[in-house]
Amino acid sequence: MPIDPNADITLFAFSWVPELARGYVRDHRARWAMEEAGIGYKTKLVHAAEEKPEWYLAEQPFGQVPALVDGDVHLFESGAILLHLGQKSESLMPTDARGRAATQSWLFSALNSIEQYTLELFFLHVVFAEEEWTKLRIPSAHDFIRRRLGQLSDALGDKDYLIGRFTVADIMMATVLRDVDRQMPLTNLPALDAYLKRCLARPAFQRAIDAQFADFTGKAPEGFAA
Repeated sequence: MPIDPNADITLFAFSWVPELARGYVRDHRARWAMEEAGIGYKTKLVHAAEEKPEWYLAEQPFGQVPALVDGDVHLFESGAILLHLGQKSESLMPTDARGRAATQSWLFSALNSIEQYTLELFFLHVVFAEEEWTKLRIPSAHDFIRRRLGQLSDALGDKDYLIGRFTVADIMMATVLRDVDRQMPLTNLPALDAYLKRCLARPAFQRAIDAQFADFTGKAPEGFAA
């Protein structure tokens, strides 16, 4: 669904980020969910490199993105936003208690059991790549992350998606794994590699990428999502 200037939902996102970050900024998670569910939204943009205005810090106290306003409901943090959107559409989260609990558990596991460790890869390979201590840390960091990803692969098994059908948990997990794949390719974990490719092949994913790029410079480069 294209961005709708008359929509009730406002998504706060960045108007500019460095090229390295384009297509990976966390508001993409909310965009993907709304594209999957056909939920219209409009964007309000702030500049990533400039001091954030007080009105925005009232929405997101750390000055990050995303934040979202849905009527009288104000949220920040991508996990909270995906849970909120999941409650708005059964295409994003089952309505039965068991399916809802499984979705919520996997969504939080993507953030707490996977991303908090894999985020270190970005700092090791990009931010502090030239530091001497980085060379000492990388082997043990990679070993731990491989073990953790192996546990995730075992839990996924032969299912197409984490609970058997696509949910907001897969949006969260796929975006986390997509970041991992940039620094430590998943080719040695074929089940996760196939899972990630399956998620990213969904048309709503590419529409969300294009929408984020549109707020930066225009349509995403061809083949960017791959």
